[in-house]
Amino acid sequence: MREGGGGLTKAGGWRTTWRPGWLTWWLQFPPPLREVVFLRLVGSIGAGGVLYLTPMVFHQLHFSASSVSQGLALAALAGTLGRFLSGILLDRGVNCGVPVLLSCLAALAADSILIGARSFESYVQGQLLLGTAMGLYWPGIELAVPLSCRKSSPSIPSARGYALARTADAAGIAAGALLGAWLAEIDQLRGIYAVDLACLSTMVLLLLLRRLPDPERRDGQAGGPHSPSWITPLVPVLAITLLATSLPALMQSALPLDLVRGGLQRAAMPESHGALLIGVQLGLLLLLQWPVGRALAARPIAAGLSLSLACLAAGTGALAFSALTEQGFWLVLLAQLPLALGMAAFLPTATEAVIELTPRAHQGVAMALFSQCFAFSGLLAPPLAGLALDGQGHGGGLWIVLTLLCLGGFNLSKRLKPVPSGPGRRGH
Repeated sequence: MREGGGGLTKAGGWRTTWRPGWLTWWLQFPPPLREVVFLRLVGSIGAGGVLYLTPMVFHQLHFSASSVSQGLALAALAGTLGRFLSGILLDRGVNCGVPVLLSCLAALAADSILIGARSFESYVQGQLLLGTAMGLYWPGIELAVPLSCRKSSPSIPSARGYALARTADAAGIAAGALLGAWLAEIDQLRGIYAVDLACLSTMVLLLLLRRLPDPERRDGQAGGPHSPSWITPLVPVLAITLLATSLPALMQSALPLDLVRGGLQRAAMPESHGALLIGVQLGLLLLLQWPVGRALAARPIAAGLSLSLACLAAGTGALAFSALTEQGFWLVLLAQLPLALGMAAFLPTATEAVIELTPRAHQGVAMALFSQCFAFSGLLAPPLAGLALDGQGHGGGLWIVLTLLCLGGFNLSKRLKPVPSGPGRRGH
């Protein structure tokens, strides 16, 4: 326990207020930011099980790897229009909570279908709705972070806000995935959709009770579709993002299937063990996200992205070699640390880079473009991974290719040229 403060009582004595250390730490952040972060935490708990364990749900129904991956790719495709719609609305001054609320409603419909889906058609319908929900959600909830930081008094750097927001994401996703692992252990894996339904209902209530920040409205002189010069500095960031976001997509699709199928020498693992291993990675991400994000907030964005690429290369390399030995489980387990460190370095740094390099009047569409990289990697990576798994019977070749691509990404990180006067980590 920690003494949080004191004051005189009416009787003339001293009143001492005691607060737990974690509460004192939490209260250092402004209320608008805390509200956004709590909303993200609730949403991530439900999403953690759905995003990472849906492939296992339909693996139990004997769907092929290609079929599962096709559904995930269609979800990514469905999110494309939702992202741009969300970004355009935000740049026109629509409150950040509007696209987030619409995403919750779409996700509620998706879970209602998936919880009882048995056919490929129902699976695709649910995935299309989930993809639409993700497309609407991310631009709004991401832009709400720097807007909340600006509303605070005194203002805090948006990089620190993103470190906190990504920590909440990691906490929620880890909790959701671990809860899903427990549901798999008791043979109730479809319960992940019931958990998500409860979380989404809570989010709808919170959004109706508390208004998210309003973005800055783009005026006619700020430039539009015919004035794309503001996009040019973002190209290296978007290219790195497209590469790095392939990893979460494959953690959700290829890795669970690779684990339950086994490698050349590595034995196949039970579904519950595979889900638990994913939970380990997400737990590591939770532990690393805040200290890594806070440390990188004071460093150039190129340094954070280079660290991320190096760690992701090390993790995928370990996954590749795990297929070659009977003790490959330990290599898979070891790979979770660099993979988690790589994602902890990437997520807040890349999001902050978009804020630093984009004029405020275009940050809604910039966030849509950034989020679109997740959609494109989700669209391309799972089908290719499914074909590789069905063709090779294991993921060794897939992980080797990703290792080489991550190493090649270092050249892109050298091209980043932040704007010193941007509204980012060094602007406050």
